[in-house]
Amino acid sequence: MLFRRFSLLVYALLILIPLLVVVLTSMKTLRETFSNPLGLPADGINIDNYVAIFQEQTMAGYFMNSVIVTLFSVTFTLIFASMIAFGITRLSSWLGNIMFTLFTLGMMVPAQVIMVPLYSLMLDLNLTNSLVGLILVNVSTTLPIAVFILTGFMKTLPKELFEASTIDGAGNWQMFTKVAIPLSLPSLSATAIFLFVMHWNDLLYPLLFITDNAYKTLPLALLEFQGQYSTNYPMLFTGVIIASAPMVIAYVFLQRFFVAGMTAGAVKG
Repeated sequence: MLFRRFSLLVYALLILIPLLVVVLTSMKTLRETFSNPLGLPADGINIDNYVAIFQEQTMAGYFMNSVIVTLFSVTFTLIFASMIAFGITRLSSWLGNIMFTLFTLGMMVPAQVIMVPLYSLMLDLNLTNSLVGLILVNVSTTLPIAVFILTGFMKTLPKELFEASTIDGAGNWQMFTKVAIPLSLPSLSATAIFLFVMHWNDLLYPLLFITDNAYKTLPLALLEFQGQYSTNYPMLFTGVIIASAPMVIAYVFLQRFFVAGMTAGAVKG
């Protein structure tokens, strides 16, 4: 018991110490960061970097771009994935297994493998430097993992519920909206948080498709603080905290659904 508590304490310190360094550095000047990297800020709680990052670095625009891309990507992915997962569970066993396998194979393709053909396709469609194009890419690349998660949960739903709905005259759409979706809310919430983190932190596709400053997202904008010969660590860490805040807030308010969604499939027969 004592060893377990000690291990947890060490683990907590390994997480809290770097986090504390990031927070303290965001309240320092660049000169102070290099002269006293691990010390407390000389001026105490200083939010000048937070004010400057929005006033001088157009961070508000980058923040809104990330919000738009993330919200639409998560929403459309959940809509399509839930429909596909429901369809797979309603198909005959062999046909449903084939469809499920095809989507599972999509998870095995690394993003780096499809970068060149994907960029060529987006260029032909004139969707580079476009938030719409970025949303389409996000939805298409994360759809397999969302289908995998939701299909695994929907397979655990009692078939008797759907049979009873059929006897009552419900069609597939009514069974999907009135039975499958309400029962799948924990799994949908867990998947939404998972997708939110993926899309919000995504750097590869914005770096690949976005060159216009007007369409940059937060992870891509943070690269502006890192030069070839020097890095503005206070502003960079300030941007990291701003970029991390929505994920922390989302998890705090949705953690109950996240835990329920991760364990729901394990407790159903």
